[in-house]
Amino acid sequence: MRKHILYIAILISYSLNAQEVYKRTLKLMGSRFDISVVANNTVEGNSFINIAVNEISRIEKLISSWDSNSQTSIIIKNAGIKPTKVSPELFELIKRSLVLSKLTDGAFDISYASMDNIWKFDGSLKTMPSKEAIKNSVSKVGYKNIILDKEKLTVFLKLKGMKIGFGAIGKGYAADKAKQLLISKGVKAGIINASGDMNTWGKQPNGDYWKVAITNPLNKNNAFALLPIKNGAVVTSGNYEKYVIFNGKRYTHIIDPRTGYPSTGITSVTVFAPKAELADALATSVFVMGTKVGLNRINQLPNIECIIIDDKGEIHTSKHININKL
Repeated sequence: MRKHILYIAILISYSLNAQEVYKRTLKLMGSRFDISVVANNTVEGNSFINIAVNEISRIEKLISSWDSNSQTSIIIKNAGIKPTKVSPELFELIKRSLVLSKLTDGAFDISYASMDNIWKFDGSLKTMPSKEAIKNSVSKVGYKNIILDKEKLTVFLKLKGMKIGFGAIGKGYAADKAKQLLISKGVKAGIINASGDMNTWGKQPNGDYWKVAITNPLNKNNAFALLPIKNGAVVTSGNYEKYVIFNGKRYTHIIDPRTGYPSTGITSVTVFAPKAELADALATSVFVMGTKVGLNRINQLPNIECIIIDDKGEIHTSKHININKL
């Protein structure tokens, strides 16, 4: 799922103190990553950033479905044939993904990768796909057909042609792992921004918490809220660029893996959580579940908050979030 970094403006205060913020922008996992660390000098800053880059690249090799030699690709090749033994790390990531699927009633589902791409959002789709085509497009989707054996550390996709993908959780997970590794190396503060999956820790050199400005996608010139992020993650997902309109109804590129129909009614979702992996998955899920059900689910989860902007530009928030309007 594409994350629109235009929704989040990172406000970084630079300091004349001994420590400064060092930042690098590069392409990883097929997306833009902005890695910022607080360090004493350029050499140290670059060294820390290199550590993060190497860790993110390692995660990409683990979960990539494009690399035919990756564990994920081997799982897919063996779909409907036999279980695949995987590393404990990948096993636990898939296990957590299935927990999230149950939590969201299937709105989040890594087997979404099995869908036939009958919806096109490049301007080529002139008529709405038939009900039969939509139904068939999700015939091999279903997290309950992902079988895990914790004793043997194996993963088995029950249906031939079934696939898994980590597009809605992978970048968040990579950001979490990079943050964890940098902290273990003594980095006191920083930001890993994976195309809108943003993970922070520590404070800026001037002592302030990192802050994000939340922008209404229907009025992108003005931010409506400025929020501090205290050692946590924030993920903003949006769909204002990719959509089609049939019979006056707007269908977005975020597809409900349970039905094959695109989500409707929401333009952007911002989720605040302790980890980017969780925020990433929940942002996707809220889009699919819709405003009412999505907020209800978020309100039941500890330490999770959410801001939704619907397709009319109205703002909806979870119970405990505190928005300081600009």
